[in-house]
Amino acid sequence: MEAKAVGINPVPGVMSGVQEMLEPEAVTTIVRLGQLGWGTKRIAKALGIARNTVRRYLAAGVLDGLDVWLRERFLQHRGNCDVVRQQLSKEWGIDTSLRTVERACRRFRQELEASRRATMRFETAPGEQMQIDFGQTRVLIGGESVRVYLFVATLGYSRRGFVCAFRHERQSAWFAGIEGAFTHFGGRPRTLLIDNAKALVDRHDVHTRHVRLNSRFEAFCRHWDVRVLACAPFRAQTKGKTENGVGYVKKNAIAGHAFESWAQLEAHLARWQREVADVRIHGTTGVAPIERFALERAHLRPIAGMVPFLQLRELVRRVNAEGCIELDTHAYSVPWRLIGETVSVMVSADTVVIEYGGEEVARHAKLSGSHGRSIERRHLLGGLPAAVRIEPLGGDTLLRPLAEYEVLVGGAW
Repeated sequence: MEAKAVGINPVPGVMSGVQEMLEPEAVTTIVRLGQLGWGTKRIAKALGIARNTVRRYLAAGVLDGLDVWLRERFLQHRGNCDVVRQQLSKEWGIDTSLRTVERACRRFRQELEASRRATMRFETAPGEQMQIDFGQTRVLIGGESVRVYLFVATLGYSRRGFVCAFRHERQSAWFAGIEGAFTHFGGRPRTLLIDNAKALVDRHDVHTRHVRLNSRFEAFCRHWDVRVLACAPFRAQTKGKTENGVGYVKKNAIAGHAFESWAQLEAHLARWQREVADVRIHGTTGVAPIERFALERAHLRPIAGMVPFLQLRELVRRVNAEGCIELDTHAYSVPWRLIGETVSVMVSADTVVIEYGGEEVARHAKLSGSHGRSIERRHLLGGLPAAVRIEPLGGDTLLRPLAEYEVLVGGAW
């Protein structure tokens, strides 16, 4: 079936610089014809205008309704329109020219410049703040290119830094990095300044600035009695001391180096901190960080006698047919509906916490000995209250008294 003929009159245009500018009605016609499936050549011939002009207005038309998204990405990437163009293709399936994106984002540039001028470097009091961040790079280790995740912490006053390498950027690495920094500095600050990493922040509203921390990270901060400040979204320059620190580590400590093993990489970073980073003249303060740290040390709060946060083991277990997970020969119950599902298990010195889908579903006191069972009656089908805790059998006893099994099922047979 042939497409219905559309009668169109040529449209007038004016020249602005080297580009042909059209009246709003003409632009609407171009966009509408493009939506009907007309090609650029056909539209250009029908309207009596240049094909490149048609391409330009068609590309601009597809960005209608994306103002909020464009603004957020433009500010997030600090005005880099090419990155915004790539994300348009990836997230929206819109392939357009860099020039089109630049025109669409032109009205946001003044806001970006105002934001940059309003950002002033601020100095923090000794012992007040530690900024933390992760960066990643590839390093030759044992002849292979390995992705390495670098945790970097920087004290706000002295600019003394701490760096350690991880194989991932999961929450456990953040916790180990922060605690490693406390040990390295011999104390803890009052405040941690963080970015909006998913491992630490569940939600940060860009408009209200309300921050909801991850529950485990919140518990971590309570354990160490430190306050948390999160940078505004898309304003990582607020945390510039550590942002610069990550780049410094990559360019100065890592670039051009190869290592025989992971242990050699860690030893190199420790030596680099001691012999290079600590003693260089800092570009902002004009003083070596180790000298300025001599003034800050006394203001850090002590860590003596404090144990690492929970000393957690993170495991994965499948719930068996009895509604339990097995751990170190012991059985711990979970809600019966999770039979056959895979759950996460966090084991501390005295507690076993079981999570499913990021939510805690069971918590037990850790059993001692072997072959013990900790059963919550509410986890059983029927949801009976109260808890049942059966400690491991002693001696050579092979069978439990029937009364113990009767308790589990709610009465005698």
